[in-house]
Amino acid sequence: MSENIYKDLKQLGGAAQIPQTPEEALLERVANPQADVQYNVRFTAPEFTSLCPMTGQPDFAHLVIDYVPGQWLVESKSLKLYLTSFRNHGAFHEDCTISIARRLVGFLEPEWLRIGGYWYPRGGIPIDVFWQTGAMPEGVWIPDQGVPPYRGRG
Repeated sequence: MSENIYKDLKQLGGAAQIPQTPEEALLERVANPQADVQYNVRFTAPEFTSLCPMTGQPDFAHLVIDYVPGQWLVESKSLKLYLTSFRNHGAFHEDCTISIARRLVGFLEPEWLRIGGYWYPRGGIPIDVFWQTGAMPEGVWIPDQGVPPYRGRG
């Protein structure tokens, strides 16, 4: 590939500040050099943190994001900084999970995307949030997300 698809990246390869809010976070993308092939990309964030909008107490989740890219790939450092920006953000589990998925879909225009938000218990009840853009593409290996249901001490 003669064109440098990485030349416009601003955060990779240097120090970058954690955005104060998800809205401030700069997601970056690069052209998909394998756009002629359908394949799955998985990002796992086992230590995702946000804040309860009512109490300000931290909430914790294990996020799994799968997507079949189209013309764009998300740059992983920008995704990490975006996800980290939620640690100062107050929102319910459902809002955080779906907001992340919708922003990625709008930014990347993937062929398919799903997110699993496996939230640790709040008030004794774990809340899991799942969303996908449509049916899984045929012929693409997309493994199970591999996160067992919450069992506590059981």
